Parts: sequence; C-alpha cells; structure tokens
Amino acid sequence: MKRIYPALAAILLISNVCFSQTKTITGFTPSSRQAQLQLELKFDGGLSREDIGQNIKRLSSKPHNVGSTGSKENAEYILSLYKSWGWDAAIETFHVLFPTPKTRQLEMISPTTFTALLKEPAFKEDATSGQADQLPTYNAWSADGDVTAELVFVNYGLPDDYDKLATLGIDVKGKIVIAKYGRSWRGIKPKVAQEHGAIGCIIYSDPSDDGYTQGDVYPKGAFKNEYGVQRGSVMDMVIYPGDPLTPGVGATEDAKRLDRLAAPNLIKIPVLPISYHDATPLLQALDGPVVPGDWHGGLPFTYHVGPGKTKVHIKLAFDWKIVPCYDVIAKMRGSKYPDEWVVRGNHHDAWVNGASDPLSGQAAMLEEARSIGALVKSGWHPQRTLVYCSWDGEEPGLLGSTEWVETHDKELQQKAVVYINSDASGRGFLGAGGSHALTTLVNEVAKDVIDPQTKVTVFERKIAQAAVNASTAKAKQEALDKTKFDLGALGSGSDFSSFLQHVGVPSIDIGYGGEDNGGEYHSIYDSYDNYVRFKDPGFYYGVTLSQTTGRIALRMADADVLPFDFKILYTTINGYTKELSDLLDQMRENTVIENKLINSNDYRLAADPTKTFIVPKPKAEVPFLDFSPLQNALANLKKSTDSLSVAWNKSMLAEDHTQMNSLLFHAEQQLLTEQGLPRRGWYKHSLYAPGFYTGYGVKTMPGIREAIEQRNWKEAQEQVVVDAAAINKLAIYLLTASL
Repeated sequence: MKRIYPALAAILLISNVCFSQTKTITGFTPSSRQAQLQLELKFDGGLSREDIGQNIKRLSSKPHNVGSTGSKENAEYILSLYKSWGWDAAIETFHVLFPTPKTRQLEMISPTTFTALLKEPAFKEDATSGQADQLPTYNAWSADGDVTAELVFVNYGLPDDYDKLATLGIDVKGKIVIAKYGRSWRGIKPKVAQEHGAIGCIIYSDPSDDGYTQGDVYPKGAFKNEYGVQRGSVMDMVIYPGDPLTPGVGATEDAKRLDRLAAPNLIKIPVLPISYHDATPLLQALDGPVVPGDWHGGLPFTYHVGPGKTKVHIKLAFDWKIVPCYDVIAKMRGSKYPDEWVVRGNHHDAWVNGASDPLSGQAAMLEEARSIGALVKSGWHPQRTLVYCSWDGEEPGLLGSTEWVETHDKELQQKAVVYINSDASGRGFLGAGGSHALTTLVNEVAKDVIDPQTKVTVFERKIAQAAVNASTAKAKQEALDKTKFDLGALGSGSDFSSFLQHVGVPSIDIGYGGEDNGGEYHSIYDSYDNYVRFKDPGFYYGVTLSQTTGRIALRMADADVLPFDFKILYTTINGYTKELSDLLDQMRENTVIENKLINSNDYRLAADPTKTFIVPKPKAEVPFLDFSPLQNALANLKKSTDSLSVAWNKSMLAEDHTQMNSLLFHAEQQLLTEQGLPRRGWYKHSLYAPGFYTGYGVKTMPGIREAIEQRNWKEAQEQVVVDAAAINKLAIYLLTASL
C-alpha cells in the first residue's frame, strides 16, 4: 500500500475524532434499519479481493473492443457468471456502426522527411502488450481522408487557443493542426479545428501533461512512455451519443438508419492520435512565432506555432462496419415492488485489454452481483427489482447503454428508480457525482464504508483530502467542519448520460482514484500486469467500490421510503442561478476592461514588438438579463420542497409508502424539456449536460450558461424562461406529492 503523507495522517487523526460513527440510514424505519445493517454486513462478508483480481485477469487476457471476438467471449462469460449466481440474465444485442482502420499514414514531407511509427512496442514486463488482435492507434469516427498541408500548433485546440492565434495573425484554414491532449475531451479538438477550416487534426500527449515530467515511465514506472498513444472516440457526443446512424431510437437489426455522411455527430476531417515520440520531429520542424508562454510543453526545445515550411501528409481509411454490441442484462426480481427497478451498470468493452478501464469497475460490479446472489440463496429477497447491466460499446460513444435506453425509454421512465454507474477505478479517494436529491444517500453510505488504506471511513478520507488541499488555515477548518460533501454534477463520458440527460432517471456515478495515476489510458499498456503494479495492488479498492455501490443499490432496493431530499436540490439550483448572475457580471466587467485596453495604445505596447500582432475588435457590451422568472420559480420550489419534507416524514409513519415512492422517483423527469437544448435536442435535462466545447465536462443549466458564454443574449433570455418553466413544473409536481 502507498505510504500516507504526514500532513494527511494528521488530518485523518483529527477527523477521526471529529466525526461520529453513528450509522444513519435515511428511508428506513427503526425496525427495518437494523435488518438493513445486518444485511450489509453479510453482503460485505461475501466480497472477495481474490475474485475481483481473477475476473480482471480473465477478462483482460485478450483484446475486447466492441464487435470483436473477445467482446463476445467476455459477454458470454459474464452471462454465465450472472446465471451461476441465480440472476435471470440474457444478452441483448444491438447492431451499431463501428469503424476500424485500414490505412494509417502520417509523414512530414518538408523541410525534412519523417514517417511516423504509429505503433506501441511490446514489453517483456507486460505479458499482453504484444497480442496480434489489438486495435492499432487511431481515433474512432475520424473521417477518411488523404490530405497534405502546412502544420500549425494550436496548443490544446480549444476556442480560446484559436482566439490567441487570431491575435498573432494566424489562420488555420486549409492547414493541418497539431494539438495537445488535455484541458478538454479529445473530440472537441477536431471539432473546433473543423469549425476554423482546418483539413486535418493530429493529437498527441505532451510529456508536460502525460509522461516523464510526472514520474518514471512505463514499464519502470506508471507514466506514459514516448511511444504510448491514447486511442479514443472523437464522435461529437455533445450532439448525441450512441450509434450515429440511429439517433433517438435503438439500433436494432431492422432499425432505420441515416446515411453515414449525413450523421450530424461525426467529424468531417481526418484525425489521428500520436505519441510524443512521433510528435517530436513535427514540432521541432515548425517555425513561425514562438508560442505564448503558457503554451510550452515538456519536450526539450522551443515550441513554435507555424505555419511555414513544415508540411505533413495524413492518409486515413476505415472499414465502416455494422457490428454486434453485446449488453448483458441480469435481473433479480423484487419481492414487493417488482416494477420498480434499481439499475446498476458498468461497461465491459475496452479499446485494447482494458484492465483498468473498464474491468476494474466491471469486476467490482460482478462481485456485488455474486454476493447479492448468495444473499438471495440464503433467503433474503430485494423488495425492488435489481437490474445489473454489463454494457458493450461504451468506448466508441456510449453505444450499448444509449441503445438500450433508447429501446426501453418508456419502460425506464415508468420503472427505473435510480441508475448507479461506475467505470474505471483504483486506489485513492471517493469520487461521486449525480442527481443532487440523492446527496444524503451517498453521504450516509460514504460514512459506513471503511477506506482500506487509512482504516477511517471513505467520507472522512474525502474530507481530509479537501482539508489538505485547502490553501488557508480557515479553509482547512471549514473542510474539517463539513458534515456532508456535495455531489458533483454529471456531464458525459460514461454510461449514466442517456439515463439522466435523455430520459430523466435519477443517476449516481461512483469511483475511486487519485493515487493510481499513470499513462496507460486507452493504450496497449492498460493491462493486468500494469494494474497489479500501479493501480490497485491487492484489489483492495475493488472491494471498496463494491461496498459503496452495493450499499447504494441495496438501500434503494429495500428503503421503506426512498431517500430523495429535494431541499438539497433546491439549494443546488439556487446556487447555479447565482453562478449565472455572477458570470454575467464578470463578463460585463471584463468586456469594459478589454475594450478600454483595445481602444488605447496600451494594447499594442503590451504586445511583443518582434511578433506580428493583430488587435482584436472591441466586443459588444453585455446587457442585463431578466432573471425574475428563475427567481420566482425558485421561490415556488422552496415552498414545495419544504412541504414535501414534512410529507416525507409523515410517510415514514404510514403503512403504505407506494404512492409517495412513485412520486419521488419520477420527480427528476419533471426537469426534462420537450424541445431539449438548442441545436442538440437529444439532451433533455434542464440542469445537466456535457458542454458544447468541454465534452465530458458538465455545464449546469446549460441552455442559459452556454448562451451567455457565446454572447447569444436573445437565446440566453429565452432559456431563462425555459428553465424557469421546468423548475416550476417540478415545484408543482412536488407540491402535489406533499398533499
């Protein structure tokens, strides 16, 4: 196990004294509470580190990307496990588009010649790193293309980077760009390049972000070596995820499909990921202006922007096949509420062998299912139906989960109480995000699960981490005084997206990490040998993940009254509204300052006189938006959540909780809007969505927030009205539930 740093150990000692060990389980009566605690102890006793390790090793023994032989074999093995443990399980197969490379070529043709290796070498320390069926290094959903052009370095390839290039007088139209991985989801980089007229995009991992500046490189250490490459999807998932040819409907065998070239979420230019070994000669050859100071990376030479004499040639061709996508769906029927579903999921497909991503999470989920099966065999039965889902096709764009949700959308909106997600997980700290009405549930579970390294609760360790990272003594004390942590808002990047953002099923995403850093992500080195050395030696945190997500599932399955706390949701939305107002004020202040600078000589004097520099045009003034519809809606929500809290407590004393529970778990759907977000109507949730230019990163109240950020004031005001209507709809609904 990793050594605990003295500062953290001291904080943990203090926090261990400060926090009460009294176990509270919201939603359970005094009599059922004790039975639940006993059940969870038995559940813990059924979990095995060894079994988790064996399943990671077995499932990662060969490549298993969607559509592969390995994917089918793993799905059938997972199916056999569920059945052996007493679950009613079956494979549900979808038929999805998935491109694999036929041709990959990258070469520099001037001022010197260089042909990129585009290959990761096998290592003797890594038994599976040289297998024949591994997918080569590529970005799925790149366009086919054969292009030659001047090269331009665009930093991380985000909109602000192109604004900086514009001030340097550099236009990427007709050029090929090279961008660093990081600061955003990879698919945003070719998207923004395409919007600016680039004809090709290269993405590489700079060692300043992912390599030798972080620590010893693989196989000596955990970090990315010079040949490592991050595969990955560049589908424009912020338009919609899932099979690009069947938006909004399940990709069944006979589904009506779009023409591929008409799919709005597919990139139109060739895109290729490379190693920093292959990036080095390209970047070294660039001339033009020296990059701005914060654009420099970790390679040992001066970075230039280009363009100029450096020209590169990219040639890519793909096999665009419809392939089978194997979702394994296992059910344990509820004894009292069989038509109320607690859904749990983790994907099983990987880019290559995927020991960490996703099999660390998949093996933990399977261990939950095994222990639950043993509980059922001993005589216990869940009150609500448990649905455990091993998804295929997550890596190319959430294919398996999205197609399943789109196929069963109406049934899920009627029956699904919650969706509980995990993905890759490792040694370290609890990470939790999700529907904010479930904050109390997640906190209570976190106070009951013991961290295997420090022997305090995972809640205490999470609080201690915040205290250690605090910059002032006051902030440290405030962190230690916390009795509850906030759930993060969910954007995208894993299988919760379609549940929460498309059909409005309350969702939670759970994982552990922070002491498992490395450079194996989406490479051939995400292997069992790597995992047992650097990610979670002994599989201790695999059990911790099982205990955490398993408890959440068991409590949601057996709660007398479901533990939703909408007062916390009100507080969260109120905070988001204040953020929007503050954002508008900050933009207004910044615009005044920037325009004053642009209109003076100071802007030119501040520029480096040795560089070409173009003064940007002044920006239009930021108007005032009318937030009164939101404020009125929030006032209504405050009244209704206060009333519901009283009704919830009364319901705990009643004999029949059916009506209250049904109202509680359907409440999230009231926050959906019929038209969805502007220009991406698949996303229906008014509070949570992946950002248009952040990808995985969330934008809260995205309709309003992104309109403000894009200075589309008319749309911003319209979205204020849309969000206010959704909040009012929830307020009226909750008031009805409290009567």
